[in-house]
Amino acid sequence: MPGPLVAAFALFAVVSVVLAVADVRTHRVPDAVVLPAVAVGVALLAAAAGERGEPVRIAGVCLGAAGAFAACLVVHLARPSAFGGGDVKLAALVGAHLGWFGPDAVASGLALGFAAAGVAGLGVVAAGARRVELPFAPFLLLGAWARVVTGPW
Repeated sequence: MPGPLVAAFALFAVVSVVLAVADVRTHRVPDAVVLPAVAVGVALLAAAAGERGEPVRIAGVCLGAAGAFAACLVVHLARPSAFGGGDVKLAALVGAHLGWFGPDAVASGLALGFAAAGVAGLGVVAAGARRVELPFAPFLLLGAWARVVTGPW
């Protein structure tokens, strides 16, 4: 039976694929997937912190989720038509998992996601397309996973 840390990141991996595909297809991040994933992910990460005797990680997970949510909420409130509420909730899921590694991981993971989306947007403009709506979830998840796989374990 895998430990709670492996389970948390395995769940995050599966949910990442589901949410990226859903956002590409529908331009929506379904609450029915992301909200339970946040709750279960935080619980598993908290259990992993307890199992390892590292309670400070629980604070990192919770602050990562809250900080990422708050940062993306500001973007959503500034441009609600360009940055959806589902992306804000997804940021909480991403922030919780990156929070396991610390605040620098949360900040850099979010920054990588925004940078990837920016590069894609520039590519769309360079290709001559206009009024194209890019789904943001795949880029946010790409930034998060780039940080997870390169982060210190």
